[in-house]
Amino acid sequence: MAHLLILSESSDLSLLPALSFLSHKVRHISPDPVALLDAPAHDIVLLDARKDLINAKSLATLLQNTGLSSPLILVVSEAALPAISAEWGADDFLLTSAGPGEIDARIRLALVKIKDFDHPGKIQTAGIVIDEASYSAKIHGQPMDLTFKEFELLKFLAQHPGRVFTRDQLLSEVWGYDYFGGTRTVDVHIRRLRAKLGDLEGLISTVRNVGYRFNLVVDEESAISGGY
Repeated sequence: MAHLLILSESSDLSLLPALSFLSHKVRHISPDPVALLDAPAHDIVLLDARKDLINAKSLATLLQNTGLSSPLILVVSEAALPAISAEWGADDFLLTSAGPGEIDARIRLALVKIKDFDHPGKIQTAGIVIDEASYSAKIHGQPMDLTFKEFELLKFLAQHPGRVFTRDQLLSEVWGYDYFGGTRTVDVHIRRLRAKLGDLEGLISTVRNVGYRFNLVVDEESAISGGY
């Protein structure tokens, strides 16, 4: 099951009616750059490009330029196909009339692209190696002594570099919807992670009044201040 984020003004099933026959988790948000700041975690982005092609193309370009790490699939009408080109930066497209089998196949292929890197099951970035299979992480080749939740939090952030997550989002995605603790739990775990990252503590930066972000390079200001 994949987590699909649909960028569309419409929150009903008119975009891809056949999705209702599949078990993927679907969330809708407005196709607005501001709304993307609080976007829930996702595996694939589906962008509604049925009607307003100019704005859809602008948003697709913006997503790619700001470091979208998830595959982007355009949802278009057949009449809009001549306007689709490589300039959009999309990974694939779907017609609104696509059936469940085709939608599921394209989602599977998109997920394979995410996982089919040089080191399957591992995330390597900025001096850190995170091994999902063994629930372990190394920094500069040395094992990190992480609790389970610290590992899950680090993995989740590293899987979405450049994206800003609120404390509530991190609680939901890492601790789960049934967790009743306060958001202070996130701050405590971030502080512990930064301490264990040592000279790479700036990889996790604070976005004031919003939340936290994982950087592909050390954020020097964050490393100096370490503020919350």
